[in-house]
Amino acid sequence: MNWELIYKYLPKMFEGALLTIELLAVAVIAGLILALPMGIARASKHWYVRALPYGYIFFFRGTPMLVQLFLIYYGLAQFDAVRQSIFWPYLRDPYWCAVLTMTLHTAAYIAEILRGAIQAVPPGEIEAARALGMSRTQAMLHIILPRAARIGLPAYSNEVILMLKASALASTVTLLELTGMARTLNARTYVSMEFFFTAALFYLAITFVLINLFKLLERWLRVDACQGR
Repeated sequence: MNWELIYKYLPKMFEGALLTIELLAVAVIAGLILALPMGIARASKHWYVRALPYGYIFFFRGTPMLVQLFLIYYGLAQFDAVRQSIFWPYLRDPYWCAVLTMTLHTAAYIAEILRGAIQAVPPGEIEAARALGMSRTQAMLHIILPRAARIGLPAYSNEVILMLKASALASTVTLLELTGMARTLNARTYVSMEFFFTAALFYLAITFVLINLFKLLERWLRVDACQGR
């Protein structure tokens, strides 16, 4: 193990780690915002409300994220309407294509997590809210969603960590996040073990921080008490 070489290129690996964290943060936050209405719609009793989000979720959960990334980065450029639209400056940029793919992908999983959490809310709490005179919207905002957030938080934390590892696919469209930077330094120095080992340590460190942050959040929200454990 060439530690001097690792130390020499450590700032470059830090740059890749920062880009990885940035991709992850944007994707999981935007994905949560996008998933919120879809998760509520999926929990609806009406089939015509569930149909559209079901199709979206089925597609993004049923196809690999790498294929989705290629469809967005390489596929959309085949259409003249896309190249002439106001979105083309973003859709030709690998950064925004990676962000869009990760957001759409994780939104499908988060929507299903939210759907399951909403359906896991005890019926007695919903009936109590209605007995107090709350409308469906008020019950959703003040009773169902806060409880569902606590129920679904552990699963959401797992999805965030999975997306951290999935962010390595962004290297396939020339982005220099952690894996992309390791591959670039490997091609430059013809040394692979040192840089991929360093990238693995960075992934482990980020995962460790995320796990502990979610543990603190679960403790603050009293998730264990909420779930009766």
